[in-house]
Amino acid sequence: MNTSKILEINGLKAWYNQDNKILKDFSLDLYENEVVGLIGLNGAGKTTFLKVLTGLLKGFEVSDKKYKGKDFDFRKNSFKKDRYIVFAEDRAFQYFTFREYLTYVSGAYKKKLEGVNELVAGFHFEKYENTLLKDLSTGNQKKAFLITGFALRPEILLLDEPVNGLDFQSTEFLYKQIADYKKYGTLLFSSHILESITLTSDRVLVLENGRISKSFLGDEIKPEVIREALQYEDDI
Repeated sequence: MNTSKILEINGLKAWYNQDNKILKDFSLDLYENEVVGLIGLNGAGKTTFLKVLTGLLKGFEVSDKKYKGKDFDFRKNSFKKDRYIVFAEDRAFQYFTFREYLTYVSGAYKKKLEGVNELVAGFHFEKYENTLLKDLSTGNQKKAFLITGFALRPEILLLDEPVNGLDFQSTEFLYKQIADYKKYGTLLFSSHILESITLTSDRVLVLENGRISKSFLGDEIKPEVIREALQYEDDI
């Protein structure tokens, strides 16, 4: 694994109601060109963390944060231009077609999108390229944003429960895209599905009680090991 840190978050607290902290003393490091799976039960705070990281949640405090070794602001363009997120559900840009959205993202990030046609074929999205996003099923909306993220190839790609809503073939294709992403940058994805984590990740982080409680690397990433550590029954 690359030992150069790209992102450091220390002592993060986050909330929707300040009297009920979702994240408490949450700390996380991401390294260049790795795939990291963030796993936890529904409600553990995975999406909350991603909302902080993308500047969408104002209710937070953080002791220290660095991007490429320097302090940064989640909401400033100097960081935003280097990351892209696909949320579990996203109702933005509903009156754009997929192709119009691609053009918008390319212009906003000032970057050419690569391999779009191959991604469209892999996700079996050919029939929907010129359909308004609002007229797509939840699964096809997810595909539209996944294709965009993988084609954009940002330095940090963030995926929130990316498997939800996908058919079997698209899920298999997604796993390959996730596992291969380290060629382009760093990928962090949240999931409560054990298979998605164990098949793709270089490192697995367990989110429990508002903080990262355990970390698994390399050969430690086995379903039985993580299941025992999580003390789950049949939730994943």
